[in-house]
Amino acid sequence: MAKIAFIGLGNMGGPMASNLVKAGHDVTVFDLSEAAIKSLEAEGAQSAGTAKAAAEGAECVITMLPAGQHVESVYLGEDGLLAHLPEGTLVIDSSTIAPETARAVAEAARARNIPFLDAPVSGGVGGAKAGILTFICGGAEEAFNQAKPILEAMGKNIFHAGDHGSGQVAKICNNMMLAILMAGTSEALALGVKNGLDPAVLSEIMKQSSGGNWALNVYNPWPGVMDGVPASRDYEGGFLVKLMNKDLGLAFDNAVKNHAPIPMGALARNLFELHAGQGNSDLDFSSIQRFYRSDGK
Repeated sequence: MAKIAFIGLGNMGGPMASNLVKAGHDVTVFDLSEAAIKSLEAEGAQSAGTAKAAAEGAECVITMLPAGQHVESVYLGEDGLLAHLPEGTLVIDSSTIAPETARAVAEAARARNIPFLDAPVSGGVGGAKAGILTFICGGAEEAFNQAKPILEAMGKNIFHAGDHGSGQVAKICNNMMLAILMAGTSEALALGVKNGLDPAVLSEIMKQSSGGNWALNVYNPWPGVMDGVPASRDYEGGFLVKLMNKDLGLAFDNAVKNHAPIPMGALARNLFELHAGQGNSDLDFSSIQRFYRSDGK
């Protein structure tokens, strides 16, 4: 069992840290939310008043933060963690950020002989709670092998995508496709309902046909069709629209830099940005279904 510092206890980070505690690791947590810290303390984690204090004496530091600027703030500069961590401390960042940001942090870590992995996740809040996330790792093989037993306490599928930044590239490709699928699924369901079809029956038909996809199988966006998903609790919780917008922006920026055509990705980005501008930023991204419904539900 490892001594782990976990920084960032949001919708995803909280359950991830909880699973590390359940696995028997010695976990110290930090977050800006006092309520999030208290919740993990109740499960057996220790708490710290700062990220630096949480990382003191840790064999492994894991971060799950909203965006690249937060990752840079935590790790880089004279006050960043990399300036204070001992050589050999394993660092795992599971935030979804730009590949070049991950590479910059990795280079700073390498200069201090600190193994670093960018290890964004897929699987949503449900996967985080169940401990069945997919980890998509970029970094050295040695660091990946060192991290894998720790990641297995939080995830089911652990992939080594390649060198530093590769995890982030794979993640933004995945989330761009997810946004396209969710928008297309919502569009198809709305068309069927407009023609008098039952959304549950139409969903089952498409699940068993060539239109079947992850949104239909496990995350149906139409309210009442599937239990336990955000659509059936007024789109509360889950993966927020503003976070999907961030990821689509990362994919778009990367495509521009690499001269890669992404017409469907660009359309999805515009659609979700428009949806966010209509007051839906803090709803689950499956709330894009509302964009196609005249009743606004």
